[in-house]
Amino acid sequence: MSEQKQMRLDITGMTCAACSARIEKALNKMDGVEATVNLTMEKATIQYDDHKVDPKQIIEKIEKLGYGVRTEKIELDIYGMTCAACSARIEKGLNKLKGVTKATVNLATESGTIEYQPGVVNLEDILEKVKKLGYEAKVKEGRESKETHKSEEIQAKKLKLYISIALSLPLLYTMVAHSPWDLGLPMPHIFMNPWFQFILATLVQFYIGWPFYVGAYKSLRNKSANMDVLVALGTSAAYFYSFLESIRTLIHPNYTPHLYYETSAILITLILLGKLFEALAKGRTTAAISKLLSLQAKEALVIRNGREIKVPIEQVVVGDKIIVKPGEKIPVDGVVLDGQSSVDESMLTGESVPVDKMPGDTVIGATINKNGTLTMKATKVGKDTALANIIRVVEEAQGSKAPIQRMADMISSYFVQIVVAIASFTFIIWFLFVTPGDLPTALETAIAVLVIACPCALGLATPTSIMVGTGKGAENGILFKGGEHLEIAHKINAIVLDKTGTITTGKPVVTDFVAKDARTLAYLYAAEKLSEHPLAEAMVSFAKEKKVALYEAKQFKAIPGHGIIAKVNDETVVVGTRKLMREYGIVYTELEEELTKFEQQGKTAMLIAIAGKIAGIVAVADMVKETAKKAIEQIKNLGIEVYMLTGDNERTAKAIAQQVGIEHVFAEVLPEEKADYVKQLQKKGKVVAMVGDGINDAPALATADVGIAIGTGTDVAIETADITLMGGELTLIAKAIELSRITMKNIRQNLFWALIYNSAGIPIAAAGLLAPWIAGAAMAFSSVSVVANSLRLKRVKL
Repeated sequence: MSEQKQMRLDITGMTCAACSARIEKALNKMDGVEATVNLTMEKATIQYDDHKVDPKQIIEKIEKLGYGVRTEKIELDIYGMTCAACSARIEKGLNKLKGVTKATVNLATESGTIEYQPGVVNLEDILEKVKKLGYEAKVKEGRESKETHKSEEIQAKKLKLYISIALSLPLLYTMVAHSPWDLGLPMPHIFMNPWFQFILATLVQFYIGWPFYVGAYKSLRNKSANMDVLVALGTSAAYFYSFLESIRTLIHPNYTPHLYYETSAILITLILLGKLFEALAKGRTTAAISKLLSLQAKEALVIRNGREIKVPIEQVVVGDKIIVKPGEKIPVDGVVLDGQSSVDESMLTGESVPVDKMPGDTVIGATINKNGTLTMKATKVGKDTALANIIRVVEEAQGSKAPIQRMADMISSYFVQIVVAIASFTFIIWFLFVTPGDLPTALETAIAVLVIACPCALGLATPTSIMVGTGKGAENGILFKGGEHLEIAHKINAIVLDKTGTITTGKPVVTDFVAKDARTLAYLYAAEKLSEHPLAEAMVSFAKEKKVALYEAKQFKAIPGHGIIAKVNDETVVVGTRKLMREYGIVYTELEEELTKFEQQGKTAMLIAIAGKIAGIVAVADMVKETAKKAIEQIKNLGIEVYMLTGDNERTAKAIAQQVGIEHVFAEVLPEEKADYVKQLQKKGKVVAMVGDGINDAPALATADVGIAIGTGTDVAIETADITLMGGELTLIAKAIELSRITMKNIRQNLFWALIYNSAGIPIAAAGLLAPWIAGAAMAFSSVSVVANSLRLKRVKL
């Protein structure tokens, strides 16, 4: 029976009534749909028959018409996952939910990121879906709250482990005492009593091990299987077989029972031990976030109502006046109002040399005021500060999935079913053919197969490496926006570098000055002081440093592309190109040789004439960054081709390229053409990274396989890029690629050992060469070893 349902969608891209009418008309043509579209509210109210049309089809129809449907994104903390099969099942279930456009669930971070259509599905539906799948989800808590929760969870695990060890030790003692090697251990009579063993094993099986039964039930209820199913099956088989054997002693008092209570109890204890080690190790993978959070100031000295008061950092609001004393951390982002000081910005830029600050300069929260007292105005607080944005980027990267992880998730989703089938087959083969009629041996072999095959290690292989890798990057001033960017960076074989602000400092300075007499510089200063051109600023700064006489210019005139003319002390001053000099009949041949030399060095050289006679040359250049040559050499050593992209003329571009060792140059490129040059390289089969810092670089950054933004650049470039290098240090490019390569190598190691472990472990267990308790220890060790291998990345030197 069909059912009418309603949804409300936020529509983007509508510009006039014709747009809303077009969408409405197209939707109403769909079978079972009645729609009204409101242009002013940018909303569509849609009644639909869910047996005739799916919400996704309605959304696809709107998008085909050239409009968008606004989505929302939520971050969830997910509790109760035990292995990769759990995360894969939640992800699959959420992605099937109507209105969810994309869901990713990360086992290592115990979190999920869900994009959804608010009009089709709401937050309560998403949380309910997770609950139905057998897990608990909450909207992402504050980090302190989550850390408290994790700490309490670890303490609870420790308590259960201690109880489990105390209950299992007598059972382990009986097993060791009855080993094939005569150890001569005394055996208390009560330890051999089946009912004494039954009491100990029952407490472990149904008190300590109850979460495994709950997890297995929920998993099977949702027609899937996870680690809990394997553990519950394996331990229950040993426990209930032993229970039946115990009952036989009541019926036949002289019967010697075959008891395996120690197998189930020790297995559960070892699995708990492995999970505790895993939780502790996973906590260490998020150390980068904790380190970033520790940088933040806790309090701020604020001026309110004419009084200085200390307030918690959370209570600072935009517009607050804040006093920062020497040695204190700057609490939030802002602008200096009064005072002068040097500020240590190494946490952000990696530069160890403090930066001088004076009124009008910007300051960043968590940097350290070194020597003077500053009065500043807060411009960004809370989640808007630079540090908060860095933490957000790192958290999102740690919670994201690299494409390589999809393979592990797919294997894990089918793995448990295959293992149960293999264990059943093993039991039949042993019971019927290998040891005919020997139920205990057949059962023990099948239990070993169930336990050894747990896919935990497979599920942890990728996310733990991604977490540690992105954290390591953040510590070194490299911000990866997601696991996918960390993965693809290792494939880069061509890097395109923007020139201005990337290879060069982006701030022109006077490099050479040639003058016939002392007044030339003073006249140049007076004339250029009235110009707004960036090169003029460099000349004025240079003249101020030389402490020239301060003259005032009159009748100033700028000639775009050629230079300027002004009157100083009633004498005409002309500064500019050869063409400008010729127009005014000024002979400059005596300086032609030096002029050409400066130009060949990639500098912008201008002639200076006073009162109709040549007086000198001023050469200005955007200086190459100190580490640019070294950085490009490092990139080349990684086997990567380097290209330079610039709007400058070819001669200047080639001169700069020669200085830093770049052979491939794209010169005289318009801003809108930059992305086309990136596409050209991609068509040649190159995996291209674009490195830039300006608004005009944003299209190329978005087009490249990996966009790398210089952190000292514009917010637009940083927002568009996949990787942000904090500060202008170009040597971080090679470090970012090297980190990607090391992390991918680490992931492959983890996947290899996880797969080899399971592939080798199952046949060994099926051959009867592993006792179940040894299989349990090996399974726990495999998960811990994968996390430990990932943690090795923390010791890598970049």
